[in-house]
Amino acid sequence: MESGADWHCISDKKKEKWKIEERVPSLYLLGFLKELLCTQFFLLLPLLICLTKPASSQVWDGVIVTAADYQALQAFKHELDDPRGFLRSWNDSGYGACSGGWDGIKCAQGQVIVIQLPWRGLGGRISEKIGQLQALRKLSLHDNVITGSIPSALGFIPNLRGVQLFNNRLSGSIPVSLTRSPSLNFLALQHNNLSGSIPDSWGGVLNNNHFQLRSLELDHNFFSGSIPASFSALSELEEISLSNNRIGGAIPAEMGRLSRLRTLDFSNNALNGSFPSSFVNLSSLVLLNLESNNLDTQIPVALDRLHNLSVLNLRRNQFRGNIPSTIGNISTLIQLDLSQNNLSGEIPASLSELRNLKSFNVSYNNLSGTVPMPLSQKFNASSFVGNIHLCGFSESNRCPSQVVPAPSPETSKPRGRKLSTKDIILIAAGTLLIVLLVLCCILLCCLIRKRAASKAKDGQTTGRAAVTQKGVPPVGGEVEASGEAGGKLVHFDGPMVFTADDLLCATAEIMGKSTYGTVYKATLEDGNQVAVKRLREKITKNQREFEAEVGVLGKIRHPNLLALRAFYLGPKGEKLLVFDYMPRGSLATFLHARGPDTPIDWPTRMKIAQGMTRGLFYLHTHENIIHGNLTSSNVLLDEHNNAKIADFGLSRLMTAAANSNVIATAGALGYRAPELSKLKKANTKTDVYSLGVIILELLTGKSPGEAMNGVDLPQWVASIVKEEWTNEVFDLELMRDASTIGDELLNTLKLALHCVDPSPSARPEVQQVLRQLEEIRPETAAAAAGSSDDGAGVPSTSDLEG
Repeated sequence: MESGADWHCISDKKKEKWKIEERVPSLYLLGFLKELLCTQFFLLLPLLICLTKPASSQVWDGVIVTAADYQALQAFKHELDDPRGFLRSWNDSGYGACSGGWDGIKCAQGQVIVIQLPWRGLGGRISEKIGQLQALRKLSLHDNVITGSIPSALGFIPNLRGVQLFNNRLSGSIPVSLTRSPSLNFLALQHNNLSGSIPDSWGGVLNNNHFQLRSLELDHNFFSGSIPASFSALSELEEISLSNNRIGGAIPAEMGRLSRLRTLDFSNNALNGSFPSSFVNLSSLVLLNLESNNLDTQIPVALDRLHNLSVLNLRRNQFRGNIPSTIGNISTLIQLDLSQNNLSGEIPASLSELRNLKSFNVSYNNLSGTVPMPLSQKFNASSFVGNIHLCGFSESNRCPSQVVPAPSPETSKPRGRKLSTKDIILIAAGTLLIVLLVLCCILLCCLIRKRAASKAKDGQTTGRAAVTQKGVPPVGGEVEASGEAGGKLVHFDGPMVFTADDLLCATAEIMGKSTYGTVYKATLEDGNQVAVKRLREKITKNQREFEAEVGVLGKIRHPNLLALRAFYLGPKGEKLLVFDYMPRGSLATFLHARGPDTPIDWPTRMKIAQGMTRGLFYLHTHENIIHGNLTSSNVLLDEHNNAKIADFGLSRLMTAAANSNVIATAGALGYRAPELSKLKKANTKTDVYSLGVIILELLTGKSPGEAMNGVDLPQWVASIVKEEWTNEVFDLELMRDASTIGDELLNTLKLALHCVDPSPSARPEVQQVLRQLEEIRPETAAAAAGSSDDGAGVPSTSDLEG
């Protein structure tokens, strides 16, 4: 390495940008260059670069880091504790800082723009000299054990866009300078030991530019004082969380000016006063959580102006008065919790009209009257207990029936003439005739049931094979049976057998509708449950082709594919497909319609991802079937959260026009590969695209059908990653364990983005996807290989290749 004395004759002006680089030149060349260096340094610098090469394996990108940034990084490193040695790459020469050699550092034109060192176990404190990094855009040090205070110098960095310091041990207060940083987009300081009052100096206008802060997360600290009224000046704010602090006082009415606000969480504080009436102006609000405060007065009647609201949580306050019936007009509401307040009056019947409501609780209030029947049928007694005068929500809490007054003797006297003997005989004869007809009907029903039972028991069904005992599956092959009304039922192997009459007389409940038809949950007479898909008329092929194709589908068996157990052809052309019933429903429901108290951990999500990938791999390689309509609604879950792909092969039963409609529907839901808008025919690569979208759905917790800022889910994720905000992509539930699963999340995200590449040729085959998922989390793959619902192991990629 060149010594410091060799550089003495370089003027200070020429030292603005520099680079110290280890070289291994020949001895003669080195001596020659030393002689000429002081007189002709700048003339020989290109020759020096070309004739020497770095000792490091990193390729130098030709960009020189500034001296100020190098000094700031050294000071930053000096004040941090690095027990795991992640900062060893930060050498004393500065070489490689801007060419990828320094862990967690990114540069542009020789200046540091990103410091990204999450989950590194770093301790110590953040140096005030970080303010010298004048080009810094993002500081991400979350999930470490850093102590000390937040440097006030951060607020003076002109282009700082994001600060992520959550899950550390920072103390002190928020620097006032940080509240006046005009370019700041994201500030995440949650889960620290910060205290004191939150500065009341946020936002405003600087040089005719509004402050850009979009997300402010200060929850799980020890902040006190009151909520700053200056929050209302953050006109771009979309998310604010102050939960789990010690903040008191009233909520500023000025908060109602934040028209872009989507998430507001002030829960678990000591707020008092009223529910601000100005909140009804927050038209973009999706989540409003004021749980566990001391708010009183009434809930505003105009709350229905929040037409995008999905979650309303006012639990554990002191609200009084009636529940506004206008809440029933918020059709988007999924969760409503008004429990543990002082609300009175009846539960508005309008709440029964909330079709999307999945979680409801009004327990422990002073409510009275009868619970609307739709609510009592949909939610259990725990949603209503603690209201002494409320009834009708359980068998043990029925409302007293209205007492019908007995007729008085005077009113009970018959008016008009007395009945003659002839009248009495006619009445008696009519009564006897009705009784005889009822008896005949009962006898007829008994005979029909006995005949059906006899056929099932003695094997006298009109099919090609027989069953010796009802409920015992056939040994093999198919079983055909005709119902009393005609038609044909064809069984495939399965755990139960039923007649056509059993199927047609089963109690049915609609589970969903699709382009193909309507799906019902059918409960048979013996209590067994099956899923029945009634195909729409005029979209299927003719009966001969239909039977041939459905016969092939009925023989496909794999632990991650939903088994077709039977099909029925009715005398009027109706077609029913009978599948196993999955108690957990679809993955879409599992992800998006659960309550906030039902988290889904990473092992469960990866198990689902690996399972559906195995099922798709089997379809592509063993059955030569393209799914063509893979969505999270077509991935079902059993009681152990094993994924089972449904609706595979149905395109073979349909006309070409029907299949085109299915592809169009998949596009509307956000799962369709972009090339299908022209090709109109699905292939393995379009299936892989849909698979990638579902994996993104598992990672983000977001539904592809909901446009994010006007773009679909893959585009939104790609834009966030491009902006170097990768951690903002993941579902918050997953980020709680990011210190242990962070690498798995990032690798799965990279794989999913590979699957949704706009270019079909750039996408991997499903076999490669499965192999990489098993490499990312091998323990999940090993657990799946050990058992399945059929008692057989789930094959790995290596097994399937053989």
